[in-house]
Amino acid sequence: MQNQTALAERRATLLQAAAKVGRSITSILDPDLLLEQTVDIICDEFGFYYAGVFLIDETGEWAVLRAGRGEAGAKMIAEGHKLRVDGHSMIGAATGQRKALIALDVGEEPVHFKNPHLPYTRSEMALPLIFGDEVIGALTVQSTEEAAFTDDDITVLQTMADQLAVAIRNARLHAQNRKLLARAERRTRLLAAAAQVGRDVTSILDLDELLNKTVDIICDVYGFYYAGVFLIDETGEWAVLKAGRGEAGAKMVAEGHKLRVDGHSMIGAATGQRKARIALDVGEEPVHFKNPYLPHTRSEMALPLIFRDEVIGAITVQSVEEAAFTDDDITSLQAMADQLAVAIRNAKLLKELEAAHAELVRTKTFEAIATATIEAIHWIGNKALPITTSAELLREELEELDADRKAIESMLEDLEMIEDSARLIISVQEHLIGPAREEKPRPAMVDDVLVDTVVGMGIPDEIIEYQVADDLPLVRADTTQLNRAFGYILKNALEATEGQEEQRITVTIAPTDDRRFVAVRIADNGPGIPEEELDKIWAAFYTTKGVKHAGLGLSACLQIIKQIEGQVLASNGPDGGAVFELLIPVYDSPLPAAELPSGKAFLIVDDDDVWSRFAETLLTDNGNTVARSADGLVDPTAFDVILVDNVLRHGDVKKVLRLLDSEGTADRAVVVASSLRVERATELMAFGVRDVVLKPYTAADLAKIV
Repeated sequence: MQNQTALAERRATLLQAAAKVGRSITSILDPDLLLEQTVDIICDEFGFYYAGVFLIDETGEWAVLRAGRGEAGAKMIAEGHKLRVDGHSMIGAATGQRKALIALDVGEEPVHFKNPHLPYTRSEMALPLIFGDEVIGALTVQSTEEAAFTDDDITVLQTMADQLAVAIRNARLHAQNRKLLARAERRTRLLAAAAQVGRDVTSILDLDELLNKTVDIICDVYGFYYAGVFLIDETGEWAVLKAGRGEAGAKMVAEGHKLRVDGHSMIGAATGQRKARIALDVGEEPVHFKNPYLPHTRSEMALPLIFRDEVIGAITVQSVEEAAFTDDDITSLQAMADQLAVAIRNAKLLKELEAAHAELVRTKTFEAIATATIEAIHWIGNKALPITTSAELLREELEELDADRKAIESMLEDLEMIEDSARLIISVQEHLIGPAREEKPRPAMVDDVLVDTVVGMGIPDEIIEYQVADDLPLVRADTTQLNRAFGYILKNALEATEGQEEQRITVTIAPTDDRRFVAVRIADNGPGIPEEELDKIWAAFYTTKGVKHAGLGLSACLQIIKQIEGQVLASNGPDGGAVFELLIPVYDSPLPAAELPSGKAFLIVDDDDVWSRFAETLLTDNGNTVARSADGLVDPTAFDVILVDNVLRHGDVKKVLRLLDSEGTADRAVVVASSLRVERATELMAFGVRDVVLKPYTAADLAKIV
């Protein structure tokens, strides 16, 4: 009777302590503070020798100690103490078996981890932390007494552990929400700053003053470590620094600092490729120029300055923090760069006009001479090429003449001078013309790119409807940029249909009648676009949706489609709602031959879509065995090559890669993506996959990766 009374009192004490712990931890929203205070509260309330909280890492293989009681806990955290999930320890067993475990005497327990930091532990309880169906970690509580825990303790303490799991989940969600809010606030500040920079720089018409004030304004408004403006020189080969922040910038300008266009630097890549570049960690970036004047730079963004179709230079902005820039920054900062390009062009034009006015009389005086000179240069250039051939024939004839050898040698010397002059003229002409660079977007399946965009944006199936023509031809496009263009239009459609009783977006994809384009029509059932606004919506910063919208999406979409020589049109549907039609050029060049492997086993982790069917058919026709999985949760060990789509409607790419990594098959996997971004590729490569590449849409491109 006394034993029963004692057990009842103990259980009541445990329940009271568990309730107090629950009340204490559920009010803490800071993840680190939550875990630190949890172990102290548990030890204080329950009278345990030690408590520690382990959380499972991203790989799913290890339970890592995140908080531990006292000096022992602090030392283990500093050492990165971790235990394998389902391994030879109480924590490993609890996380692997998803149930609480008790060691009545740790000296006799086969799965107990002998911890030198906790020499007095005699009994231990390990409790899994489970939220929903997911084991997120485990709690260890330890006592200096043998048989300190009973099955009743498991019931009470597991309830407390469940509360802790919820508290951890809530703290994580709170932290994520704070990050999202901070990101939204940052984007608002960036757009406001871009507008301020635009207002400030567009009022300056002196070029030198404009560039120097620009770098100061950018650093002051955005809080960057350094900013510099490069302008491309007359040869078109070099981007020359014209203004830089502070003493470092002044020294580099004085030294004539320049970087080769399309060369091995961020500025070179931005000017050569006509697009913004981000280096999240300059120490790891292959194209980053290591600058001794800027030793503290950790991340950098380079933005091209483009006026109409001409790249006139680039801006570099640099931070002392790693990963200081995101895709959102590109949007706002590129808008600022575009305004700066216009301001630079205006300042140059004004300078040129002032110079032209000062030189007007002289220009008129020498107009005829200049015209004659230009005509002469053209004429000489056209005539110079045959001179070398004629000189060679004359040399042969002179060699055959039976005449005074000294006279012949003298004539041969004169002939060589003529040849050198002709070659010089041709060289000058070629340098003046310069090499023409033509971008070559790749062949692509436009319907696959669009569906990837929809899935990546998380648009529900019930909102969107597809009407896709059979046997669509391949288009010619940069699929990453095309994904952005589709995203802008779809985002516009989602915003337009908010508040409708039923949101509806209809996508129609079909070739045009002349087969030169594939037309992608995206129609929504929103209020439509006022007729007087149809011509204005493509202007940068123009919006009808209030100050919360930057008005950059449709402008960016227009530029993307124009760069691939396509067209984009806006109208209103006959029954209301907006209709956007994008005309994407058909890929009409011959496709190269391909040699695909045979006799291999392939796993394609993808939805049942146009690309997965294309890849399956090609590989099967070449004598391979192919299996497809929508979620990728299958045994991967039987396959030689595993192709994982970056966008899955019915699966989680990271979960798939964790599975492959745990099975030792990650090095057989290639992640394919219709839209490839640096941040995403870096994130997925951490799982040990062989590569993250642009999705192949031809047999030749597929052969390259398999």
